[in-house]
Amino acid sequence: MNLFVLASLVEPGIGLIFWTTITFLLLLFLLGKFAWKPILNAIKTRESSIAKALESAESALKDMRELKSANETIMAQARAERDTLLKEARDTKESIIKEAQQKAQSETDRILKTAREQITNEKNAAVAELKNQVAALSIEIAEKILRSELSNDEKQKALVSNLMKDVTLN
Repeated sequence: MNLFVLASLVEPGIGLIFWTTITFLLLLFLLGKFAWKPILNAIKTRESSIAKALESAESALKDMRELKSANETIMAQARAERDTLLKEARDTKESIIKEAQQKAQSETDRILKTAREQITNEKNAAVAELKNQVAALSIEIAEKILRSELSNDEKQKALVSNLMKDVTLN
């Protein structure tokens, strides 16, 4: 085919351009009248819902940060309270131990004092008993000696004369 025929196939005709333009304008009018307003309203609605969702996400993020901050504050307070309670428990334990040691020491001192007093009393009683026994034995021995010495008259006279020599009159 020749070039002219090919060029005529590519060139649009005036009627075709006219009807295409009319169809396009009619389609544009119909879309503008019935489709664009609902599409634009749907887009605006979607846009506002996305904006609201972003605002609520930001609000939720802010709330989460506040909750996290409050939670950290509460945890710090709980740790401080725990440390205080542990310190008080340690102090109480130490005071109880110290008090028990003091009571034990005072009880030990009291028991030792009582034991020493009891030992001293028993020692004094034993010494007194021993003195009494020694005195009784001495008297008994002296009595036996005197009986044996004084059983004879000559021995009695000699004893009296010896005692008289020892006794001097002033």
